[in-house]
Amino acid sequence: MGALHEGHASLLRQARELAGASGCVVASVFLNPVQFDNAGDLKSYPTNPQGDLQVCEHCGVDVVFMPTPDVMYAPDRSVVLEETYLSSVLCGARRPGHFAGVCLVVNKLFNLVQPTDAIFGKKDFQQLAVLRRMVRDLDIPVQLHGAEIVREEDGLALSSRNALLTPELRALAPRIRKALLVAKADFESGTDPEDVCRLVESTLGTLPEVRLDYVSLVDAETLHELTDLRRPALLAVAAFFGEVRLIDNIEMQR
Repeated sequence: MGALHEGHASLLRQARELAGASGCVVASVFLNPVQFDNAGDLKSYPTNPQGDLQVCEHCGVDVVFMPTPDVMYAPDRSVVLEETYLSSVLCGARRPGHFAGVCLVVNKLFNLVQPTDAIFGKKDFQQLAVLRRMVRDLDIPVQLHGAEIVREEDGLALSSRNALLTPELRALAPRIRKALLVAKADFESGTDPEDVCRLVESTLGTLPEVRLDYVSLVDAETLHELTDLRRPALLAVAAFFGEVRLIDNIEMQR
């Protein structure tokens, strides 16, 4: 959605490698208004169009599609596209309409570009899962690829929103990753799922500058309650550092 950083650059480089010398890499840079449930969040979202173009050029992108909202959406648009199962939990449960907006814009981008492959980062793990379901259920002829999370040296997942953190909050933010790593070790050693979540809550929830949105341990495929501890699991966290909402996750299995 803009303000491209090294995490986005890694996606572009992977796309370039996947496409090969003869293939075409298209990057979409679009701050999609219909996926924001909070007007203030949309207004404060960082943007850097010239910097975005430089990142794309440096990573070997052939085409940058950088539309405006009036190009993407008719003023009297009346069609919605909503996934109803995977998006009913985690971020979807707390941001009404968010994933409907994601599905709509990505479907439109797929229609316009008609790519053979598309790469999405796993930091937005739920988004990737929802889009995979959309592609499956609508028979969209594109292969989705999930790219691993890119992090700062201190473990903080790269995000355009990190630029909005004050220096004090930026210093606290890596505690998300530290809590997830400790919880992963405990889970894989046999700790009960409820205790794993409580560990993360006690680590982050006691900081006065931090407000937890959710801590959830779920089935990595369904994103719903983990009922079989032998299946791949996902521990997902969303937390407000001041007014900045950060998300992170870690995949686990016993």
